[in-house]
Amino acid sequence: MIAAQPRHVLLAGAQRCGTTYLATALGAHPDIAVASPPRPEPKVFCDADLAARGRDWYVGTWFAHARDDQLLLDKSTSYLEDPATPARAATVLGDAHVVVLLRDPVQRAVSHWRFSTDHGLEARGLEEALLADLGDEQPWDPTTASVSPFAYLRRGRYADHLPPWTSTFPGSTHVLFLEELLVDPSVLTGLMTALGVDPARAPAPTGGPVNQSTGDRPVLSGALRGTLQEYFEPSDAALAAQLGRSLPW
Repeated sequence: MIAAQPRHVLLAGAQRCGTTYLATALGAHPDIAVASPPRPEPKVFCDADLAARGRDWYVGTWFAHARDDQLLLDKSTSYLEDPATPARAATVLGDAHVVVLLRDPVQRAVSHWRFSTDHGLEARGLEEALLADLGDEQPWDPTTASVSPFAYLRRGRYADHLPPWTSTFPGSTHVLFLEELLVDPSVLTGLMTALGVDPARAPAPTGGPVNQSTGDRPVLSGALRGTLQEYFEPSDAALAAQLGRSLPW
């Protein structure tokens, strides 16, 4: 007997890695329904009380618009770094596809700083803010964001965040890289095939990443870039080992 394909897709992160672009491209497929409204993100499985409400509540709340034959896509970038989220999701949903989209962690950190600055959460300059995250975790107000707006570097240690997902969903966790997604159409079509939908039925994606920050792109000093690359080197090596492939940065 052939096992049924999972009906749920969790686009779990990472933050500032092009997940909105990917969710839009997947959501254009007629056999995929994206959680509605898309903002705020559902984040259901980050909250034990919400997850305890069960699958019927989850589907009825976020996917009332979906057909019975569609995949249900929940994009919540807070999921990736919460180690309790995979078990909650598995308890409620059973099997599920998990999609993780990553990018160069240095570029991700800069994008994250710009995002926090644009939203009035960060008043420090780029170098001061990034270097501060080399030390202890910085205090933040949970009423303003679901995860720390100041985890510029620790959020890019992807190798720390993946194992709970790959161990809970070992055959259905798909790790992609933004650098490849933007230049190689087969990355998206391959993902659609892995999700069990026909990529030929999807319109070609248009444009590039959305939710980009305003203003001029800051330029990292050579010294700061070197410090950050050294910081991420062990995590990047561990990630490459976990995935069994080289990284595209």
